[in-house]
Amino acid sequence: MGRKKTPGLQKRGRIWWIDKKIKGYGRLAESCSTDNLEEAERYLAHRINEIRQATVYGIRPTRTFEEATVKYLNDYQHKKSLERDVYAFQRIMPHIGDLTLDRIHNDTLAQYRQARRADGVTAGTINKELSCIRRILNLAARVWRHDNGMSWLDSPPLIEMEQGPARKPYPLSWEEQDRLFRELPGHLQRMALYKVNTGCREQEVCQLRWNWEVKLPELETSVFVLPSNDQFQTKNSQERIVVLNSIAMRVVDERRGKHPEFVFTYKGHYLFNMLNSAWQRARVRAKLPGFRVHDLRHTFGHRLRAAGVGFEDRQDLLGHKSERITTHYSAPDIARLIEAAEKVCERRANTVLRVAAHTILTRSGTQNGSSRVDHKQVIEV
Repeated sequence: MGRKKTPGLQKRGRIWWIDKKIKGYGRLAESCSTDNLEEAERYLAHRINEIRQATVYGIRPTRTFEEATVKYLNDYQHKKSLERDVYAFQRIMPHIGDLTLDRIHNDTLAQYRQARRADGVTAGTINKELSCIRRILNLAARVWRHDNGMSWLDSPPLIEMEQGPARKPYPLSWEEQDRLFRELPGHLQRMALYKVNTGCREQEVCQLRWNWEVKLPELETSVFVLPSNDQFQTKNSQERIVVLNSIAMRVVDERRGKHPEFVFTYKGHYLFNMLNSAWQRARVRAKLPGFRVHDLRHTFGHRLRAAGVGFEDRQDLLGHKSERITTHYSAPDIARLIEAAEKVCERRANTVLRVAAHTILTRSGTQNGSSRVDHKQVIEV
């Protein structure tokens, strides 16, 4: 005959759950997250002791970072960038997941920082992940409360951001574009060609949907109206009109009928991002190891300016936030923007000067036979 289980535990499916009334507290009902009876009994004893300390002695219950992350993901299921947060937490959890919230600070994050640097990721990537940690700690201190009214954390610590060199825009020359695009697989090549001809941000390309397309019969073309709602959120939280030059329209037309919802897909699914291993391998083969996906947007803006497109039209084409109402266009307005966007299709003889972030030393002779050191700024053409 098996031993009796602790009162207050019941099994739902394979998992043990707590359903117990505690004097001075009320009903405790939650999952033990285990199918092992002994583990469930230990968890129940822990929760009873925790509640007693909180209600009788006013001691703040402890929560681990992993527990806080679970609460965050449950509370913010509607968040647009939740997938990115999950990706960040997967990198963070092995380092601090089992630490209690009050033990997370700059010193305990040192191992995490070192490991991520060793992975070769940029300071910007590390800072995005650190921002997720700061978000959790701020919520724990200012929003989340235990049953006794105490916050999950007394006060959030100051988490310093990673310092790294600022990466300057790198607009492509036509020859560099040809080199890169030859190395990209077909699905990324189409996305990159669309991006360099519209100036869209990465997620505006990855999540482009057919129901955002608006036909303009009077101009015999169409545009995409990017929403700012529960389905998608633009960077500046405003709707944005994306006009299509002849190259971008050709890319879109080639994709018609391939997927019922998304314009750009790979093996039947939309891509979460363009900066994947295929992109990284392609840019190395093209001898552009530092080229970023976002630099395609910089290339579009650079070519618009080189073609003499005015500042306001460049703002509208790039979706920059401005004081103008940029979602209410007449047909002539759209026609003017299409004409401006069409100018980047023409391969102009345009030298791109890039000032490098270093100088070189050259030694040259003088009239008296001595030598002098000349400092020359490096300009790459």
